[in-house]
Amino acid sequence: MKNITRGIDHIGVTVPDIEEATVFFKKAFGAKIAYDNKKLEDEPLAGPNVEKTLGLKKGTKVIHMRLLSFNNSASIELFNYVDADQRKPSIASDLGVQHFGFYVDDIKEAAKAFVEAGGELLNDPGELLGDVEDGTGHFVYGRAPWGMLIELISYTPHGLNYPEDSEAKRFTP
Repeated sequence: MKNITRGIDHIGVTVPDIEEATVFFKKAFGAKIAYDNKKLEDEPLAGPNVEKTLGLKKGTKVIHMRLLSFNNSASIELFNYVDADQRKPSIASDLGVQHFGFYVDDIKEAAKAFVEAGGELLNDPGELLGDVEDGTGHFVYGRAPWGMLIELISYTPHGLNYPEDSEAKRFTP
């Protein structure tokens, strides 16, 4: 089968306040604003077409959208909705996307920046576990100020213990 996928372009994240989320991502991960798809001062995106296109509940309005860029990585598209019945952020055992990981060069410095930006670590950074990753690096999970789960991870790409029958190598920025 022909490979028609190049990689992940962006990840969509709903936040309560795009300006505050932008400050967090800038301080914690060096994000840069690429552009606003929809500015806060613009008329909200709403109505049956928007609801159908984005799979929204009736009456939900998009009031702000922004794309953030990161060095050597996929972008994050931030969304802010109003008139929506929103749930709390998922935890690791929930179905669907429950976290994403930032590859970092220095786990201790990255963890410090994460906390200084307003995030909360769930524990101290620890060694990677499991047959493939055991002893090759470090990781830690934390929550962004609005509660979303984010992983910080650092490993030696050539040090991973890939099985002989592995079809691919892990992408590393």
